[in-house]
Amino acid sequence: MTVNSRPQLKELQTLMASALFRPLTAEDRMQPRWIDGSSMTAVSDRFIKPNDRLSAFERLEIYNRVYWFRVLDCLYDDYPGLRAIVGEKKFMELATAYLAKYPSVSFTLRNLGQRLEKFLREKPEWIAPHKEMALDMTHFEWAQVVAFDDAALRPITTDEILDTPRSKLRLGLQPYLSLLELNYVVDKFFIAVQKRDADVLRDEASNTFDSMPQAKERRRKVRLPRREHIHVAVHRYDNALYYKRLEPEAFAILRGLRRGATVEKACTNAIAKSARKNVDWAARIKEWFDDWSSLGWFCRFKK
Repeated sequence: MTVNSRPQLKELQTLMASALFRPLTAEDRMQPRWIDGSSMTAVSDRFIKPNDRLSAFERLEIYNRVYWFRVLDCLYDDYPGLRAIVGEKKFMELATAYLAKYPSVSFTLRNLGQRLEKFLREKPEWIAPHKEMALDMTHFEWAQVVAFDDAALRPITTDEILDTPRSKLRLGLQPYLSLLELNYVVDKFFIAVQKRDADVLRDEASNTFDSMPQAKERRRKVRLPRREHIHVAVHRYDNALYYKRLEPEAFAILRGLRRGATVEKACTNAIAKSARKNVDWAARIKEWFDDWSSLGWFCRFKK
């Protein structure tokens, strides 16, 4: 294929991307047939040159296989909780189906899973019979990617807001902070899965060949999370990832602030909807705001 213009370059790029993004065969090889059923060898010859060792098909296959091995490996590492819920084999099939429909469109692999929750809502058969649980876990694990990579704005100081009345004061929340309302205890389940996997790695590193336990013994099954309505903040602090449980009223205040409510409005709305009685809300709210401020969650509000 000769490239003499931008439209021709675009055509070549589209063809190359289409070839790379096609799923591999069951034997992890490149598909022998193109999308229209024609020979993949003939398609490869159109835009890939052979060399003295490899045919055009073989050269293109290297890139096709490397792409799939890399993206599947990334999803495997980013979603251990979802893997534990649906099972290893089904997860790999799920990930392949997801990437076939929503291939990578970013220069960074950080964004690889950004449409996974959308895909699972479109294709819930992949997470049956634990649909709601799996969606909670997917949401929780994507929030960790956000917490690890998203921007950190300069925290707002007390002096900057000291003279602003609560009725007019608005506070922004850090972009890396995710506020999750979940129906399963996926935070504790995730920690249990991490501990299980860490134990497996230690066993594999320390045991001799003769004493190596069987795979089924090494990778014990973690009990699935129980149903419970919880509120969790996923954030980072000093470049480390944390999950923080929130009381329902605290969650409502933070969500109100994120939606643009004033501090006064966010607090009064949260208290008004609370079912709890005989609570010193002034002291409790002060404790929450002191905590959130020390974690650096507040920044300047931007419309």
